Amino acid sequence: MGFNISLSGINAANAHLNVTANNIANVNTTGFKESRAEFADLFNSTSYGLSSTAVGSGTRVTNVAQQFSQGNIDTTGRSLDLAVAGEGFFTLSMNGSRVYSRAGNFQTDSNGYVVNPQGARLQVFAPNGDGTGFETGQLIDLRLLTTDSPPRPTSNVELAFTLPANAKVPTVTPFDPADSNSYSQSSGGVTVYDSLGVSHTQTSYFVKTANPNEWQVYNYVDGVAAGAPTTLEFSNNGVLTAPADGKIMMDPFTPSTGAGMLTMSLNITGSTQYGEKFSLRNTAQDGYASGKLNEVSISEEGVVYARYSNGVDVGLGQVALTNFNNPQGLKNQGSNLWSETYTSGTPRTGTPDSSDFGQIQAGSLEASTVDLTEQLVNMITAQRNFQANSQMLSTQDQITQAIINIR
Repeated sequence: MGFNISLSGINAANAHLNVTANNIANVNTTGFKESRAEFADLFNSTSYGLSSTAVGSGTRVTNVAQQFSQGNIDTTGRSLDLAVAGEGFFTLSMNGSRVYSRAGNFQTDSNGYVVNPQGARLQVFAPNGDGTGFETGQLIDLRLLTTDSPPRPTSNVELAFTLPANAKVPTVTPFDPADSNSYSQSSGGVTVYDSLGVSHTQTSYFVKTANPNEWQVYNYVDGVAAGAPTTLEFSNNGVLTAPADGKIMMDPFTPSTGAGMLTMSLNITGSTQYGEKFSLRNTAQDGYASGKLNEVSISEEGVVYARYSNGVDVGLGQVALTNFNNPQGLKNQGSNLWSETYTSGTPRTGTPDSSDFGQIQAGSLEASTVDLTEQLVNMITAQRNFQANSQMLSTQDQITQAIINIR
């Protein structure tokens, strides 16, 4: 029996060495979680229970426990390198099956899907139809499309200006945009866009009337009048009083590009009549041309944005994280992947930076949790245990030989 006890010790020490060797081999593996060999003693018992004089029967490996502690997060600067700072696993689809990982070294495949090195596709929550949020109950494969961002026609132009209170009535009448003597001031032109993304110029001309605190504004698009002039009125404190809502509806403009009719309103809320000089304080419009994909960025909440050259950000999805009541119960599939088991518990999927889920750090990777110094100490300990059990086996052999040689 003593031989078996020593043999169990040798096997246990060998298992400890194997676990330590595996940890050391993965010291530079992204997202790797170190393992720990756990042992238990053995006793032979009978139907009458365990005798008070019974000697143990050795040891055995009871578990190789994965240690899901947080690894260091190293900056890489690559937009598709992701790390989870906190709890949770990336949710992946491998040939239709759900797998999970802490390794965020993602890339795109030939079809534009975001995948890990083994080809498993990163899962995200799908955008809402109106683009205001994400469907937290629907997971889709994240796909980066290289199509252009469509243009948006201008519907609202904003001007904020200060007209000079001491302005004179123009010397030339009637108004002619080609004659600067027929108007007092001009907005200088605001670039607007039609439905095909072609730019046009909207210009407002301000003409002082003979009435105190009264002006007329003429609106043109590409040199074509966009409706009759609108009267502007200011209080004796210089505050705009008419139009009351500060908005002027321009007549529809039909572009020569084949685009749809351009219908715009001019918002002059906040404009004033002060001092002696004209001041154009702000210009803005809500249209834009088509855009090319410039970059992909991912927020701490896991929202994946496609950023286009026209300044538009489009949310492609929100990274889905999954957690378990017992992560140590996950089945290691290799290649930095785990799958759920009965002992891991039911997966809980949610959004980053919510509940018990960690944040996403883009341009970073989580390093292996293996502490090389600790593993080298474990190696020495396992080696000593192996040697001690081997020596015990040798001693028992010598005792056996001595008994056999008794004459």
